[in-house]
Amino acid sequence: MVVLGIDPGSVVTGYGVIQAKGSRMEAVDFGCIRGRSQEVASVRYARIFQGLQDLFARVRPETAAVESVFFCRNVRSAIKLGEARGAAMACLGQLGIPIYEYAPRRVKQAVVGFGGAHKQQVQAMVAKLLGLRVAPSPEDVTDALAVAICHLQAYKNIFRKARQT
Repeated sequence: MVVLGIDPGSVVTGYGVIQAKGSRMEAVDFGCIRGRSQEVASVRYARIFQGLQDLFARVRPETAAVESVFFCRNVRSAIKLGEARGAAMACLGQLGIPIYEYAPRRVKQAVVGFGGAHKQQVQAMVAKLLGLRVAPSPEDVTDALAVAICHLQAYKNIFRKARQT
């Protein structure tokens, strides 16, 4: 299974593509789609949409996992995050890719084993689980890979339970 993980942001959207090979996970591609903070919002969101289309053409993921919205104290930031998520999800929907959403605490639980883990702990575990010498940067990339790992673990658990019944 090839999973695309996305950590949406209005200026930096991280992505990570992971392939499951038996019990092993391997990073296929990762990076970020960057906008410019001085650009109008519609241009940044179009850049996310186009960047994900280009990524899909290269790696053809079977499914996608996106970090769900979390509590924001700043309403303006929450709206921008929601718009970036919308651009990403619209692109994936148009491409016909099934989309799954995971709360940040669930992602941390799946990767580190503790929902309140710190960013550095998530980065270290992502690198370890994927056999990378160093954690990818910026954090948006590591977070996207973590979301993909979370989905693979959730999928394996669902598959395992289905086989037991």
